[in-house]
Amino acid sequence: MSEMLIQQTQGSVRLLRLNNPARRNALSPVVRAELLVALKLAEDDPAIRSVLITGSNEVFCAGGDLSDMHVTDLNAGRLRMQKNADLIRQMLRMSKPLIAAIEGWAVGAGLSLALACDSLVCGATARFVAGFGKVGLLADLGQLHTLPARIGIGRARQVLMFGQVIEAEEALRIGLVDQLCAAGDALGTALALAARVEQQAPLPLAMTKALLADGLELLLEREGDFQSQLFLSADHAEGKAAFLDKRSPSFKGQ
Repeated sequence: MSEMLIQQTQGSVRLLRLNNPARRNALSPVVRAELLVALKLAEDDPAIRSVLITGSNEVFCAGGDLSDMHVTDLNAGRLRMQKNADLIRQMLRMSKPLIAAIEGWAVGAGLSLALACDSLVCGATARFVAGFGKVGLLADLGQLHTLPARIGIGRARQVLMFGQVIEAEEALRIGLVDQLCAAGDALGTALALAARVEQQAPLPLAMTKALLADGLELLLEREGDFQSQLFLSADHAEGKAAFLDKRSPSFKGQ
């Protein structure tokens, strides 16, 4: 494991901390792969009852690392999406509860990562935005499955199609997160919640997660097909260039 993902064990809780402050804890291919391995290790460890995912330096995750997003053909896009699907499939189908402790921004793939957890705890400074449209992409990593399930289709449309930014208090009001605490307290609050998992029988929890993931496979298949095409679009190239140049994009619908 690199230093971009720090693993700790606190009692029966496996703590996974995204740790790349220079890139605002972006979900690069390296981090994604390490996170998948870490989740599988936690799944196979009988002493671990729950997994807690958090960020570092007062940011949860700023999304995919556009500077490391180089898709030049359809097969490369499909391979990238298959790896995304492997991670989200593991998160939503693994037998042990996942808890997200969120401070600061959860953007794009960072929002998807949080939504793939079973309980979301956020500090008062937390902010949420999908942001995919600004770089010419479709919301991925299962977000079209997990976001409507949490806040309903109508509200999900506002986030996905109109770039709505959701502040922490609004996130609690609409059910995007489950607990709101003071800034800096998300990790402690999440650990207290994780302790309650020890009072729940493991097998019903695993079966509950399996049933709640119904419909996921079809979504991941179609998400992969669509996004693989969008990686090659002129609008994605423009959106990525505009982001890196810190300017507004000029989209052509191509």
